[in-house]
Amino acid sequence: MIKKTLVLIAIVGLLMVFWPLMSNFEFSQNLSELASNYVRGSVNELNTQNVVTSVIVTYRGLDTLGEVTVLFLATVGIGFLLGKRKGKKRPASELLQTTSSFLFALIVLFGVYIFTHGHLTPGGGFQGGVVIATAFLLLMLSDVNMKFNHTILQIVESFSGAFYIVIGIVGLVLTIGFLSAEIIPLGEFGKLISAGAIPIIYSFIGLKVGSELTNIIDTMRGE
Repeated sequence: MIKKTLVLIAIVGLLMVFWPLMSNFEFSQNLSELASNYVRGSVNELNTQNVVTSVIVTYRGLDTLGEVTVLFLATVGIGFLLGKRKGKKRPASELLQTTSSFLFALIVLFGVYIFTHGHLTPGGGFQGGVVIATAFLLLMLSDVNMKFNHTILQIVESFSGAFYIVIGIVGLVLTIGFLSAEIIPLGEFGKLISAGAIPIIYSFIGLKVGSELTNIIDTMRGE
């Protein structure tokens, strides 16, 4: 009875918090000044078809750098806390092994497609990296005794993060701006080779996120 009462109070409290926002909400047909600048800049300055990508990678690149850093710190923390766990070995699943051997390459390829086309279609480095990590998760599920080379994963993660920073510094050296897409030619709008350095930046983010999440998942299951 007490539990149900607390749940009811929580629901009523949430309604009281959000009701003023919902009742006074007005849908605007026009973009704000800031949003309009982002849209115009994505097309006219960066040759980027996906406006969200322009905002994440270039206009708020420092914030994206912070997100990547948080993920890196989470990886380090989980590795430190769970790295020495040991578990009992279990038999592998033949069905999952057969399925993973067929799907692994396709899932990785799909993840790469997502972050290399992030400047053209919905998606990007974080989404593509997560998809790649799910491919490795499938391998873990198919054979719980499978071991990954953490050294290789750490090398991929480290070099991806390092080159990501290098691109940002190059933009500063050229006085264009941190993580500026204009450090290389912007290319033709709407084409795969376009948006300057944005596809390269997203590729590094995708590799970094994919390797970090794979490391986290493998560490959490124990040695």
